[in-house]
Amino acid sequence: MSTREELIEKYATDLKEKCGVTPNMDLLTKVTIGCGPSIYNADSATVAGSDQSELDTVKNNFLIKKLGLPDSADLDAGIDAVLEKYGKSNKNKHRAVVYYLLTVHFKKESVYN
Repeated sequence: MSTREELIEKYATDLKEKCGVTPNMDLLTKVTIGCGPSIYNADSATVAGSDQSELDTVKNNFLIKKLGLPDSADLDAGIDAVLEKYGKSNKNKHRAVVYYLLTVHFKKESVYN
């Protein structure tokens, strides 16, 4: 099993156990691939939910640029809802899991087809 496949399995486990979500493995794989090399770097592989500049990066680089959503208060509310679902006290919020949850939250799965 490749490193990426191992990470995807870890992300699927997080989605099931921490978020109560049964992941669409095809979508999870595509989201993970879309994260690029950031998933292999300890610092960039996770999202710091309490760091506003990190949340702004998620909003601008993922929601607006990647998913093509217009900038609005709904984006911040969506990020908050996803972080709440993942568990605000959970220190290791994997970027691919957060992006997967955001993709599903905003119903933008078509971006990965």
